[in-house]
Amino acid sequence: MHERERWQLILNQLRERGIVRVSDLAALTGASVATLRRDLARLEDSGQLHRIHGGAERSEVSGQNELTATSFGASQTINAAQKRAVARRAADLCEDGDSIILNAGSTTWFMAQCLRSHRMQVLTNSFPIAQELIANSANRVVLPGGELYREPGIILSPFDEDAIQHFAAGKMFMSAYAITPLGVIESDPLIARAEAKLLRRTERLIVVADSSKFEARGNIVVCPLTRVSTVVTDTGAPQHMVDHLRGAGVEVILTDPKEIKVPAAA
Repeated sequence: MHERERWQLILNQLRERGIVRVSDLAALTGASVATLRRDLARLEDSGQLHRIHGGAERSEVSGQNELTATSFGASQTINAAQKRAVARRAADLCEDGDSIILNAGSTTWFMAQCLRSHRMQVLTNSFPIAQELIANSANRVVLPGGELYREPGIILSPFDEDAIQHFAAGKMFMSAYAITPLGVIESDPLIARAEAKLLRRTERLIVVADSSKFEARGNIVVCPLTRVSTVVTDTGAPQHMVDHLRGAGVEVILTDPKEIKVPAAA
């Protein structure tokens, strides 16, 4: 993970929790304690946090006018094997001629890599996904109008009426910040609003999420579980949530990252 990706991840953790410990950041990033202490010192020098014993706390002036989403580069490195396996299994649900939606997310980006041989119409609000599909496939790509937020690579429009209002998809594949008994959860209101707009353009919602996404976090419900048709996840998903999803009428597809063969990242 590059330095700026670590910084973005640290700031995201602070926005969510208010306080972070160096030991937790080391487990999350794989970086050494010494490296993370240097990161915290530089972020403190720029006024983005305050260091405390064993960690850091949020600066009151940091994080304004920013999305709370993790940077795209950082997201790609977290639970990558599980995400690739989930993406490969989700791609099996696609057929040539389909019209689908891929929301912005690292798991959906890995899924785009698995769609290189397909010929479909794909609506996405992710600039990295659009780049992947345009460069490496014959799929037709539709993008909404709006502003590009560079760190998460998301295109967001402030208007309700835009190009996506004329798109009809058979399936939407959605990465999520979290999945809980309340439904599909996001952490940023702008992202949640954008996903709700995409969701109106399809009848079938397929959530693609690695097993770490079943932790209770985030505070904005994009949609309840009754809106979800299928969840594709890995075998590390907690059994109580798998049972809860199935009890709510959601199809759950489990894939083992050790068994499924996935294409290497480009």
